[in-house]
Amino acid sequence: MKLPMNLQWLQMRIGEEQERRQREDNIRKRMPSALEELYGSLTECLESYKQAFGARAAVMHFVSGRMRIEIREEVESRWVTRAEIVIANDLTIPGFRIERGAEPYLIEVGVLAGDKLFYRDGDDYITLEELTRRILDRSLFPKLAA
Repeated sequence: MKLPMNLQWLQMRIGEEQERRQREDNIRKRMPSALEELYGSLTECLESYKQAFGARAAVMHFVSGRMRIEIREEVESRWVTRAEIVIANDLTIPGFRIERGAEPYLIEVGVLAGDKLFYRDGDDYITLEELTRRILDRSLFPKLAA
């Protein structure tokens, strides 16, 4: 059955909106496992850091879809927190909200074909390794130039 001309646009827009909603639903369902993947990558980095600077040099907690990382430094035989990072899913982006002081750092997360994730920082598409570096580098090595 052929639709009148003025309804063809409506059917096309309905189809587009259904696809958009399906994409959003897929991303929303994938966000918890995306945070877990990031947790795995950060854990690996922090383990290497702790091997180099001591077991108490970094601590990470992952509870209820939120990560909290403390970077510590030994000062006069006492471990003092030098930096704190909090990472959580933010479904309004959708992506990660990373708090490391003043301005939150927002990373968009999306799903590609084959259920693979992409990460976007502004206009830049970045790998998980690069995301891990951007999250940790300034906190782990504040006295080294970027």
